[in-house]
Amino acid sequence: MQDNPLLDLSGLPRFDAVRPEHVGPAIDTLLAQAEAAVNAASVVSPPTWDSFAIPLEDATERLWRAWGQVSHLQAVVNTAELRQAYNDALPKVTRFGSALGQNLALFAQYRALADSPEYAGYDAARRKGVDNALRDFRLGGAELDAAAKVRFSAVQEELAALAAKFAQNVLDATDAFALHVADESRLSGLPAEVVAAARAAAEKDGDAPDGSRGWKLTLQMPCYLPVQAYAEDRALREALYRANGVRASESGPAELDNSGLIDRILALRAELAALLGFASYADYSLATKMAQSPAEVLDFLRDLAARALPFARRDRAELDAFARDELGLDGLQPWDLGYAGEKLKQARYSYSGQEVKRYFTEPKVLAGLFGVIESLYRVTVKPDEAPVWHPDVRFYRVEDAGGRLLGQFYLDLYAREGKRGGAWMDDCRNRRVTANGTQTPLVYLVCNFGKGMDGKPATFSHDEVTTLFHEMGHGLHQLLTAVGELPVAGINGVEWDAVELPSQFMENFCWEWERVRAMTAHVDTGEPLPRALFEKMLAARNFQSGMFTVRQLEFALFDMELHSRFDPDQDSVMRLLERVRDEVAVNRAPAWHRFPHQFSHIFAGGYGAGYYSYKWAEVLSADAYAAFEEAPDRLAETGARFLREILSRGGSRSALENFTAFRGRAPSLDALLRHNGMVAEA
Repeated sequence: MQDNPLLDLSGLPRFDAVRPEHVGPAIDTLLAQAEAAVNAASVVSPPTWDSFAIPLEDATERLWRAWGQVSHLQAVVNTAELRQAYNDALPKVTRFGSALGQNLALFAQYRALADSPEYAGYDAARRKGVDNALRDFRLGGAELDAAAKVRFSAVQEELAALAAKFAQNVLDATDAFALHVADESRLSGLPAEVVAAARAAAEKDGDAPDGSRGWKLTLQMPCYLPVQAYAEDRALREALYRANGVRASESGPAELDNSGLIDRILALRAELAALLGFASYADYSLATKMAQSPAEVLDFLRDLAARALPFARRDRAELDAFARDELGLDGLQPWDLGYAGEKLKQARYSYSGQEVKRYFTEPKVLAGLFGVIESLYRVTVKPDEAPVWHPDVRFYRVEDAGGRLLGQFYLDLYAREGKRGGAWMDDCRNRRVTANGTQTPLVYLVCNFGKGMDGKPATFSHDEVTTLFHEMGHGLHQLLTAVGELPVAGINGVEWDAVELPSQFMENFCWEWERVRAMTAHVDTGEPLPRALFEKMLAARNFQSGMFTVRQLEFALFDMELHSRFDPDQDSVMRLLERVRDEVAVNRAPAWHRFPHQFSHIFAGGYGAGYYSYKWAEVLSADAYAAFEEAPDRLAETGARFLREILSRGGSRSALENFTAFRGRAPSLDALLRHNGMVAEA
């Protein structure tokens, strides 16, 4: 046991040493320690911060840190053995978390702490931590009767298992698909690096049964997206679109079908909310968010839809006309939209996303990203060393102007089998001030980009650059917090619908000329992006922004309606989705498409009744960035204020207070509409 790397929490995680067989023993040991700490904390009298809160936090933090490492590994280097170890431990961890949230003795101790003279002397962060704890006990079922508590815990445990299974099914269904192409002419239009990667993938698998070598196409995003945007072979686009659209549904292997999981998750969420006295799961979800009610969210989404729909319909009409007149495509199919859109963009702006991509080489993009961070917040990002879970992973440290360590982060950029799709930030360790000093934050930044080929660096599309900046924004929220209390440090305690503010805010710097120029060097010539090409990018910035906006609103409305008004006895998930599409969609998926079956954000990723937060936070982020636009000559001053009032505060005060302190007023929708080109011409 002494050699179990998951029990070594003294420094950086030993990711290179963790094996599946370590998971069970480590989690069992840490659970036992945490349960002993809970029992001790329950009876300490009188409860003080030092006698009650700190020992409890010490023990539970060790458990959550180790479990976080396991959860991270099963997302980035998933194997059958690791998955089994994770799934075996998951019910135990969930059960402990549920019991913790329902522990009446602890609830009473926190209430005694809140009522004590000591409470008045706490700083704002500590008081907020205590207040949040009391709220979370109520939301965790602490006030339920004995029978209801048992049922509440069982529901939580089953929901955790279902979410894990949902995500695993999507991963497995994605990895299971491959289309082998023998005729190279079918790959016409695809970027050279995509073709090379497909060739390398085929070679890795060995020759086809007929002895041909060919090319292997997959549903991994570095392959799938270029096929949709650039492949001239319409049947090829359709084949991958169909395969992608029916993943994890009744159209594939029964063991990977998420249909039953969706129904069960929704039923259990409704039951959980009802146990706590909420009218719906959406009402329960919003108890920890800025938005006050499902009705407020639905009104917000529909107001934005009403503003965006005229622009979206115009976008679609223009695409239809172009495809008919210039491409000979009557009746655009869903697998034509990306291709026709790229062709229209090229024709209208003499601009190709693929041409631009060759300038965004990985070393320059990273240098540019770190340069933005340094100029905004007067910190330095430096390469660092740590054990990692894959050779491609890099590690960095962030220091203040005096060389003091603020935090560290892992960067895992490339797609691969066994790695969950998408991009995300997660915390490995949060900031905490203790009697022994300050524990610095440690975070993961994960993307799924294509890797460089033939000795050349990876190149990123501008969308991928924006994604990287987005995730770094989340990372900075963790890394630059000045809060020393764990429950409200970084993104902890931040209302969910405000969590995207720092991430979406960072995206704006991908559109500033000097920034863009500094992060480009052509993969072949080393030349920076020409100004003329940037101007074309800028002109094309809001290309089809109306269509993109209503697509996001479709997802958000579906999620909120599903969790607030959906009646499974009178309705079906797919019928609800179609009604939402009737309301806001200008591009319709075919009847056989199974989008909900892959919607991991809401069924496995914590965004249930919360997907609206992307648009909600986009209002905040656009308005926050407008402060920089209004004072272009005071970058450092405005950056320092953003750091002081928003990033460093974490969850120590409400997101609205943070925003108002930075902006001097309540948020406005105007900047978002302007940034998206959705302002009616005078």
